[in-house]
Amino acid sequence: MDYKDRMKKEYTELKDRYTKLRKMLAKYDAGKLDFNPDCPIGLLHRQKSAMDEYLECLEIRAEYEDIELE
Repeated sequence: MDYKDRMKKEYTELKDRYTKLRKMLAKYDAGKLDFNPDCPIGLLHRQKSAMDEYLECLEIRAEYEDIELE
């Protein structure tokens, strides 16, 4: 597996985790989450923000390196 394949895999896995976290936080904010997170909700929002920024970095890098992510 070359670096382009690894980058595609990393992007796909990160995007999936980001989507799941975003949905969980939306449910939490709507009062519809069926459990209470053990860590502070603010920390989860920070994590989502960091993941979003990292996804954007990977997307920009992919443009420079001519990598089709999806």
